[in-house]
Amino acid sequence: MKMRYKYISVACLLCLWPGIASAWWNDDWSYRTAVHLDTTSVGAVVVTTQMNVPVLVKLHTGNFQDFFILKEDLSDLRLIAGDDKTPLKFHVESFDMVNQLMYLWVKLPQVTGSLNTEKFWMYYGNDKAVSAADSAGTYDVNTVMVHHFQSGDSLLSDETAYTNRLVTSAGIAEPASLIGGGMRFTGEGGVSLPSSTSTQLIPSSGLTVSFWVKPDDTSSAVLFEHSDGNNEIKVMNNADKLTARLVTATGKEFVTQAVAGYTPGVWSRLTIAVNLKTLTLYVNGVEGSSVNVDVPEISGQIIFGSDVNGNFPYKGLMDEIEYSNIVRPADYVLLTAKNQSVENRLVRVGEAEQLGNAGGGESHFGYVMNRLTFDAKIVIIVLMVMSAISWVVMIMKGLYLSKIVKDNKQFLKAYYDLGTDDPAMLDSEESEEDKELIDSPITQALFGSHDHFQASPIYHMYHRGINEVKLRVGSTLGAQATAMSKQSADAIRAAMDANMVRQLQQVNSKMVLLTVAISGGPFIGLLGTVVGVMITFAEMASTGDVNIASIAPGMAAALMATVAGLWVAIPALFGYNYLGSRIGEITADMHVFIDEFVTRVAEYYGK
Repeated sequence: MKMRYKYISVACLLCLWPGIASAWWNDDWSYRTAVHLDTTSVGAVVVTTQMNVPVLVKLHTGNFQDFFILKEDLSDLRLIAGDDKTPLKFHVESFDMVNQLMYLWVKLPQVTGSLNTEKFWMYYGNDKAVSAADSAGTYDVNTVMVHHFQSGDSLLSDETAYTNRLVTSAGIAEPASLIGGGMRFTGEGGVSLPSSTSTQLIPSSGLTVSFWVKPDDTSSAVLFEHSDGNNEIKVMNNADKLTARLVTATGKEFVTQAVAGYTPGVWSRLTIAVNLKTLTLYVNGVEGSSVNVDVPEISGQIIFGSDVNGNFPYKGLMDEIEYSNIVRPADYVLLTAKNQSVENRLVRVGEAEQLGNAGGGESHFGYVMNRLTFDAKIVIIVLMVMSAISWVVMIMKGLYLSKIVKDNKQFLKAYYDLGTDDPAMLDSEESEEDKELIDSPITQALFGSHDHFQASPIYHMYHRGINEVKLRVGSTLGAQATAMSKQSADAIRAAMDANMVRQLQQVNSKMVLLTVAISGGPFIGLLGTVVGVMITFAEMASTGDVNIASIAPGMAAALMATVAGLWVAIPALFGYNYLGSRIGEITADMHVFIDEFVTRVAEYYGK
């Protein structure tokens, strides 16, 4: 048990030691930034873990300031998993150096639900690097069509490995859309894809189709249709109400309940998911309605922006079409919808870091730490050790006192519940474990048994008092006991007072380490500062270089020692005062109990 306590203390010490930055993936890259994921902030929170998710990262001047460090062709970009070892598949949808804006897609093997501690790394700053972008690899094997509607020659290219290229009839490229470029529909036709085996609807596998729309008006429109001439599935709007519809060759028609979410001038993400028995319509990642269906096999034409005959044309913008030949889970739909929205709470871009200064970027603290002299580093290391020790003492002592207070309350309740009964009824013989841990009260309190209030110092005083009573009135307590004299009561009080002193010594043990940290930390830090200033002035005198540029780094590094000393002392001061107040309460309870106990046993066993 003692060894277990030591191991836990060491673990606490290591946890409090300053974190070591992740190893640099490759020294040929000079810069990196962490991209953090938070699935707890995504609207109706994502709970389940999703696999192989294409995640959108939007970089702009508000979260990334190193656009001019990137190579013009972005061939120096590398995306690395949180382990800082595993390369991730990625591609850039659009990059605007003038406006400093980039849309980047990354394939994450796993995004954990209900977690906000996952991250991956973006590396850049290698002039000799060649491009590693892989748009097809960014998507899993079940994603059979993705259209970003990028501007330029690749307007309607499919980003997946299936090359399901759409054909436009009347769509117009829109340079500024929700995510990079988009497609504007003018009400004169849509974009279509001829029949393809990869986009075939197989009832046992199902499908999931997602796309963003920003309508110009609420006129009736077919937004998506998949038809082979006999069977068809479509998403349509009618007077700002959305429905998903499945019609089979046998004449059966299945229609979801109409839902809102089609608002002129507002972006909405629409998703339909079809499995063997259900057709579900999602709006902005949230299920709007569903209907039970008999799904046929459909292998015909796909069209966005009207039906297959060109009727009910759509007017407005469309962006980010994604077609999967399986049913995506509801959390996947929610996650991708929120990630691609304007808010994008899933992704947070951290501060940039430079090789050799990982973890701090170009921060002032990082600058100063890199310029510490040898003597200042020694002082700061000593102060770090003092800080770690004081934190371990505060944490372990806080847990110990909490156990004491809990067992004290339970014992006093049981004691007062005895009323006028024999006060010795709560006494128990010490077990072998109790005897083994008698010199390790913290270990006893945190890890030992609590079947008879072993963590309570009041109980230990009570146990000593009962043993003293037995010595004076006989081993058989109760009605047959020998009467107690006044001198015996005084002797019992003296024995309990002595035991209280020993108990308080144990309760107060290690508190001196906090006083050392409080009083010694600032002085050690001041010593480091004085020595640093002295060295700075000595160097200035020997070199004859007197200017602010030569003085400032040394002075700042010297003052860092004082900062470290205060960092040690201030938490220790608060912790000492808090723990001291709790110890004071425990001490008062012990004094009161001695008076009550001696009076009670004198009355019960007196003549």
